[in-house]
Amino acid sequence: MHLAGLVGLQLPVSKAYFQLLVPFNLVISAGLLLLFHSHWNRPFLSFCALAFLVGYGVEVAGVSSGLIFGHYRYGKALGPHLLSVPPLIGLNWLALVYCTGVMSATLPATRWARATAGAFLMVVLDFFIEPVASPLDFWHWQNNRIPLQNYLAWFVVAWVLLAGFHALPFRKTNRLAPFLYTAQLLFFVLNQLAGFLK
Repeated sequence: MHLAGLVGLQLPVSKAYFQLLVPFNLVISAGLLLLFHSHWNRPFLSFCALAFLVGYGVEVAGVSSGLIFGHYRYGKALGPHLLSVPPLIGLNWLALVYCTGVMSATLPATRWARATAGAFLMVVLDFFIEPVASPLDFWHWQNNRIPLQNYLAWFVVAWVLLAGFHALPFRKTNRLAPFLYTAQLLFFVLNQLAGFLK
């Protein structure tokens, strides 16, 4: 799906059609990721609810105030909006925090250090998402300028959620998580490279 999207979003004749498939891709990717999770207990469900609600809530607060990430607005590619934010962004926060949590869980370190490593992985991914988010109509920054504040806020929000991920008692293994993270990273890196070559 990521490879098809990479090609389809670069072709003018198919870009609009593939943008309509972005919500489908997010839902399927998150669904497959959770399908590979093998320890469905109450703490895990609590983490899922927390990551979704905090991710969506901080975006609503961010869009309405401009005080968290900076001044931006969402486009149409991520699906219908509620309070000016697509609810799917909450699902995306959940999937990304889960992936980076699983990846950082393998480190021989304290849970605080693992949360820091996972938050760093989140910011690395966001660094490559941001330059192509506007051309893909995901979201648009005021004056087309991505503020440093955005990356700092991503790190802080991700760290808080990852601290919860590592503190709660559920299994932290998922074979699909590193592959999904890598697929997303390559998707945005190659989209950015394609934009440079146009």
